[in-house]
Amino acid sequence: MNLLEAVSGFALHHLDERRFHALRSAYLTVRQKLYPAMRALYGTFDAAELRRHLESRIPGDFEILMVHSSVNHMQPMYTGSAMDLVRMLMSFCGPDKTLVMPAFFFGDPQIGGAYETFKHNPRFDVRRVPSQMGLATELFRRMPGVMQSRHPVYRVSALGPMARDLTRGKDVPDAGSGTGNPFDYMFNHNTRIIGIGKQFQVLTQAHHVERVLGKDFPVPMSNNPALPVTVVDGDQEFTVHLSGRGPVWRFNIWKLRDIMDRQSLQEWNFHHVPIFSTRAKDVTCSLIEAAKRGVTLYDKP
Repeated sequence: MNLLEAVSGFALHHLDERRFHALRSAYLTVRQKLYPAMRALYGTFDAAELRRHLESRIPGDFEILMVHSSVNHMQPMYTGSAMDLVRMLMSFCGPDKTLVMPAFFFGDPQIGGAYETFKHNPRFDVRRVPSQMGLATELFRRMPGVMQSRHPVYRVSALGPMARDLTRGKDVPDAGSGTGNPFDYMFNHNTRIIGIGKQFQVLTQAHHVERVLGKDFPVPMSNNPALPVTVVDGDQEFTVHLSGRGPVWRFNIWKLRDIMDRQSLQEWNFHHVPIFSTRAKDVTCSLIEAAKRGVTLYDKP
C-alpha cells in the first residue's frame, strides 16, 4: 500500500463523513492547482490514445468487459470528456462483446448508508436513481439500448449480446454480489475487469466469495433483519428484501495483493493514471481458495 492509499484508508475509517469530505475537498483543491505542473511532468492523452494503450495491454479474448472508472482521477492528464470515455469503451468492445459498468447506489449521504436510506424511504426506482459511481457510469446508464439490473444497491448497466441475460438472470436481491446475479454471471463467463483512474479497491467482485461460500465463509456476520424495498422499473413494481447481514470485521482490500499473483492482478500507470486488470474468475477462485485456508480480505478487530 502506498502513502496515498494508507492516508485515504485511515481517513475513511477514522474521520466522520463531514471531516472526510472536507479533507477530500481540500486535496482536490490542491491537486487542481498543480494541474499545469502535472501535465508538464506526465504528459496528456485523449480517448483515442487511451484505446490504443488498452489494446496493447488488455487481452482481447474476453466476452464481457466490466469497467470501473473515475474521470476525476484521470485528470488533468486526460483531455477528453466522460462521454468520450464511454463512447471509446463501447467502440473498444464492439458489437460482439458486452460492456458493463457499475451503477451502484449506496444511499443518501444526508441520511446514511443504503440500509438506513431505505429504512427512511423503502423505494428504489431503477430508471430514475442516478449512479453514484462517477459521471461516466451515469452517462453509460442512460445510453440507448443499455440494460440495468434491479438490485437497489448493486445495480449494474450493460450493453451488448449478453446484457439481457446478465441483468435479467436470477436476481438475488438480498445478496448483491452473491450467486445468481450479475457478479455470478460474470464469474461464470469470460469477464475481464479493468479500472481506469481507479485502483483495485473498487473491485466489487471481491465480495462474491462471501455469498458463494455462505456459512462456510470464515468471518462472523451481523444478523440485522432483512429490509423490504419496493423496486420500481417502469410500469413494474415488486418487493425485494435487502439483507442486513454482512461481515463484522473490517474490510481490507489491499490484502488482495498477497492473495493474487501479479499476473492475475495487474496494476500499472498510464500518464500517471492508475489502471488495473484482472478476470472475474481469477478473483473469485483465488478468494475461495484463500478462505478455505482461513485467509480473507477482512481484519479481525
